[in-house]
Amino acid sequence: MSKRLQVILSDQEMEEIQSVARQEHMTVSQWVRHALRAARRSRSAKDAARKIASIRAAARHEFPTGDIEQMLAEIEKGYLS
Repeated sequence: MSKRLQVILSDQEMEEIQSVARQEHMTVSQWVRHALRAARRSRSAKDAARKIASIRAAARHEFPTGDIEQMLAEIEKGYLS
């Protein structure tokens, strides 16, 4: 199902968009849909890139760790205290 979106633009903005759409051999509606899709893809890519950067930053850290059995025993001991 399709939905209509109304956007209020200044005369100058509308003229600029019409000009760009003409240069791309598109209607204004086609150009706007294309621009909105590109913006959504860009945002998704940025979110994923930020998450990956966070994971890589965390992976660069080195913290001391213990034997898993010892850590579990210490956790269990804490529950019983």
